[in-house]
Amino acid sequence: MLLAIDVGNTNIVFGLFDDDVLTESWRLATLRDRTTDEFQVLVSRLLEERRIDASRIQGVIIASVVPPLTDTVKEMSLRCFGENVVIVDSEISTGMPILYDNPDEVGADRVVNSVAAFQLYGKEYGRPVVVVDFGTATTFDAISASGEYLGGLICPGVEISVDALFQRAARLPRVEIKKPPQVIGRTTIGSMQSGLFYGYVAMVEGIVRRIQRELEPTSNLAVICVATGGMAKVIAPETPAIQHVNPNLTLEGLRLVWNRNIP
Repeated sequence: MLLAIDVGNTNIVFGLFDDDVLTESWRLATLRDRTTDEFQVLVSRLLEERRIDASRIQGVIIASVVPPLTDTVKEMSLRCFGENVVIVDSEISTGMPILYDNPDEVGADRVVNSVAAFQLYGKEYGRPVVVVDFGTATTFDAISASGEYLGGLICPGVEISVDALFQRAARLPRVEIKKPPQVIGRTTIGSMQSGLFYGYVAMVEGIVRRIQRELEPTSNLAVICVATGGMAKVIAPETPAIQHVNPNLTLEGLRLVWNRNIP
């Protein structure tokens, strides 16, 4: 079994693979001051609750965009599961050339997302791929038809936008992000929900369309767009710009990177 760990700014996601099948997953809040001991207790309890023998886990792979927690999670993994621990960074072989000017600047989550999206949706037919990840930040990543990571965009996430409105506009309340009954809001809350929801739908459509214009001249096939992250299932049905939603894309990418590095 393989334990894949995605350390994000908002959540830490643990995924357990039995061969190539994701059998279990857990999501914890990202608390930067958690200690190695605390992580060890938490992970042990999670496994015990599902009646999983920790000795069956033969390896751990970690993608982290929270530097203070990277070594903490690695140390926990070494204590619990032995020496077979891999950290995704610019030194590891992902099987995907990174054409960023400075590959060290690309977040590990963006790299493994791209690896998974191309393998699952683009490689068979040689199609370029765009990945939209609705996380703390909303990121767009472009992969060429030959499987090269080209770069992308980083935008404020939906929750960041909500917080900004609440904090900077004295008369605006904090609102739940959901699809409103109509585009034209007739209350302050309805207007805010409409602006946030349809604003992000329009942003996705506009950015994906512009990326397509840059990618499609280099390929004979249309660009495929894959979405992941918390808001993916909410935004995707509202726009034809997104063809696939995969909530486990990052975990699948970690599994693929593991398989390419560990025989």
